[in-house]
Amino acid sequence: MPDRYTTASTPTMRGVSADPQTLPLPIHREAVMDPGQVIIDAHHHLYHRPKIRYLLDEMLTDICSGHDVRATVFVQAQSMLRDFGPEELKAIGETEFAHGIAVACKEAPPEVPRICAGIVGHADLTLGDGVRPVLEAHIEAGGDHFKGIRQPLAWDPDPTLSNPAYPSHRELMEDAAFRRGFAHLAPLGLTFDAWLFFHQIPQLTTLARAFPETRIVLNHCGGVLGIGGYRNKREQVHREWLKNLRELARCDNVMVKLGGLGMPLSGFGWERSERTPTSQALADAWTPWFEPCIAAFGASRCMFESNFPADREAYDYAVGWNAMKRVASQATQDEKDALFWRSAAQFYRLPEVYVEQQMEEQDHVRR
Repeated sequence: MPDRYTTASTPTMRGVSADPQTLPLPIHREAVMDPGQVIIDAHHHLYHRPKIRYLLDEMLTDICSGHDVRATVFVQAQSMLRDFGPEELKAIGETEFAHGIAVACKEAPPEVPRICAGIVGHADLTLGDGVRPVLEAHIEAGGDHFKGIRQPLAWDPDPTLSNPAYPSHRELMEDAAFRRGFAHLAPLGLTFDAWLFFHQIPQLTTLARAFPETRIVLNHCGGVLGIGGYRNKREQVHREWLKNLRELARCDNVMVKLGGLGMPLSGFGWERSERTPTSQALADAWTPWFEPCIAAFGASRCMFESNFPADREAYDYAVGWNAMKRVASQATQDEKDALFWRSAAQFYRLPEVYVEQQMEEQDHVRR
């Protein structure tokens, strides 16, 4: 890792071995389902922290496990930050790092997945108008691969549920300075990834209505919680989440990522199991959350995500995609294409040519 970058001291995944190929549990593996289904992984991270290394080699090992993953969207994780310059520009280092990977993969043979085809960086929108040069620096560093910003907004009265690396508060989305910064996204053609908890969704709805020209994607189904004060309250959480989600879906500028439920925050407890779950077990647990998202937003505004390596503590990459394919098993092929790649390609304005060309070639071979 270059000397000019540093990894932020954010919390690491509990129990993950320093060995990049080792999970804290015996790993359940299974044959890949529907290997011909094209996939764009709409959300993953890359970082090297004290208890986990997950960089290009580890990502490729997961991606090349049998599913037809053609490209990925990299989302900021406070890693590879610059260790020089103004504080607000340190996150440019993460974009530079991801851009280097994107260029290397783009110049590789066609069979190499386009890792980091889309890049989502971090900026502190509470800088107000002062965030403009930060956004422009990201665009310069990421080139055509840079697509948008994620400033995590997750907040809960219980501080143990929030990540201290991303200060937030109850009224952040209503803050005047934050909104002045947010107003700079659409004019620059940038999207916003919204990571928050389910009880904050109404505030996101208000924000989305105030900025109808800004394209927003809700991360991880909308921040399902099942630990702390939310433990053993699954039905209550689901009712409030569903009500909030349906109202948000009325905003045409908002889409949703289906995934992220492998994090301990969700309360499924897989990290405490004797073995990582099967794809059927994952699908059974995810369906009550994924299907309402698809029903509310429509397949054209939903996209599957791995959220690796954050979800890696709970299950194997290939098994996770099998689970998503089980959830979508009754969908039409057009709906499956939307869920697995087209929605992500359209939201992040990713080149679809290589996906479509290769699909046409496959169809030609079948004929």
